Amino acid sequence: MPSRDIIAALATPPGRSGVGVIRISGPALGGMARSLVEKPLPPRCAVLAQFRDARGAAIDQGLALYFPAPHSYTGEDVLELHGHGGPVVLRLVLERCLDLGARVAEPGEFTKRAFLNGKLDLAQAESVIDLIDAATAHAARGAVRSLCGLFSKEIQWLISELIDLRALVEATLDFPEEEIDFLRQSDAEGRLRKLETQVEAVLEATRQGSLLREGMHVVLAGQPNVGKSSLLNRLTGEELAIVTEVPGTTRDAIRQAIDIDGVPAHIIDTAGLRESDDPVEKIGISRTWDAIERADVVLLLIDATIGETAADREILGRLPGRLPRIRVYNKIDLLPRAAAVDRHPGGAAVWLSAKTGKGLELLRRELLETVGWHSTGESLFLARERHVEALRRAQEHLQEASSLGEQFELLAEQLRLAQEALSCITGEFTADDLLGEIFSRFCIGK
Repeated sequence: MPSRDIIAALATPPGRSGVGVIRISGPALGGMARSLVEKPLPPRCAVLAQFRDARGAAIDQGLALYFPAPHSYTGEDVLELHGHGGPVVLRLVLERCLDLGARVAEPGEFTKRAFLNGKLDLAQAESVIDLIDAATAHAARGAVRSLCGLFSKEIQWLISELIDLRALVEATLDFPEEEIDFLRQSDAEGRLRKLETQVEAVLEATRQGSLLREGMHVVLAGQPNVGKSSLLNRLTGEELAIVTEVPGTTRDAIRQAIDIDGVPAHIIDTAGLRESDDPVEKIGISRTWDAIERADVVLLLIDATIGETAADREILGRLPGRLPRIRVYNKIDLLPRAAAVDRHPGGAAVWLSAKTGKGLELLRRELLETVGWHSTGESLFLARERHVEALRRAQEHLQEASSLGEQFELLAEQLRLAQEALSCITGEFTADDLLGEIFSRFCIGK
């Protein structure tokens, strides 16, 4: 149940800024507003006023906005004080709010109250932090679409269709002696097939949205001196890694986030894979294999002037079987060969030059294709892994339901389980510990 406490927090980042915002939410904030501000505050109007301490002296001057319940972000009374952005003055205003009975808000507590008061469903609430954390323009637009409820509307439509189908099955169970065959007359089988198709479509869009949110983790692997650090520098456009002709220069993983056509990519340059007696290099090689275990795709760099060697094949053989890999033949600037992509059963091969950048765009496109990206992002909503998992569960229950024929009791149960899985996405059936996990990741003041 929603808390009856009054909460207050700094809603802008800590530190010096032109403007700082203190946000307060709780029941019946009229008395607190009168104690803080010397002027009446009409609903949803910005009022220039002084913020006063317990003796009536001015702490700061700025804009005060009052949003009476239920027409506010949290669904409770909300008061926002927009003052000067100095750390000391903001602390004094916040301390005055605490003296008047408020407590410091927990991370995400404002948005959690919005969820508990029915202002947002859980998918929309999650999109708030996704919008704040968005690493690319596509990700930000996807988060806004989720915040506006487009993802939730898709889920609610599926739930509504499931409820109708469940009602038909339950009617057949409740009135078995009736001559009317509810299921056949209502084309229950066709509606079930349509539901399966729509769940698959939403699941695919959700996978794309999850990739847009999480990004892809790309590990650069290979023997020493094949150009891993040069490729990292070329992909990022910065001289992040030291490049020398001395084998074993890179001793530890170097990570950098980049944007590939709107999709976040986390590029990890690693130590060269070889046998070594150097204890520091051995630690770097061990960390390379740890990074490979967590990767979404591995780029195995090969010296194009030498070709694939037994050592390269040994590295390929040690890669996890499920892990997508792309062979990258580097240093074509030393060969009479054009940049190209070759495809074969063992995976794609890209011929490029990290030194000149020739073939780099081919690699970017191949990376997107390998991780399954095939959308411009203009019609996507941001999604999380739990959303994907919930849709997968719903899909499995619907597939099981399709195989049951006229075993109506079992059919009804599978439809119920599918509906429950979908309802977890918007928070209709959600454990308290999951809510705690979700909102703990928010910043204080949001």
